[in-house]
Amino acid sequence: MLVTGNEILDLIPQKPPMVMVDTLFSCNASKAVTGLMVTKENVFVRNDLFTESGLMENMAQSAALMTGWLETNNGSTEPVNSIGFIGAIKDFRLNFLPVAGSVLRTDIDVLHRIGNALVIHGKVSTDGKIAAECELKIFSSSENQNS
Repeated sequence: MLVTGNEILDLIPQKPPMVMVDTLFSCNASKAVTGLMVTKENVFVRNDLFTESGLMENMAQSAALMTGWLETNNGSTEPVNSIGFIGAIKDFRLNFLPVAGSVLRTDIDVLHRIGNALVIHGKVSTDGKIAAECELKIFSSSENQNS
């Protein structure tokens, strides 16, 4: 395990209650594995199920956590302050909605990295079963960019 708990907040732009990752298990420039314990209080839980939107946000935040970890561990002393957004979702496949109390494992594979755009394949699983997967195009911009 590389990072967990409140340390995550230093690596992603999201803040509670919108944080959808709580552990970074492994990370390099092309792959990352994150985790999330889904609580009943999670903003994306409806009728004790973690929704499709929550699954997609979990994948996107896993990519943000990957980026934050890589920036921090490449010598940057600046806080992570980029703003990211999902630009496109492709081939979303939902097998089931995880129940509250589930521990999610999210695998991120970088397909392309071009400038401020990142194309990833994300796969969310629990208990060894794939809940959802898709390709995401994620764009980011720094809050402190000078134009």
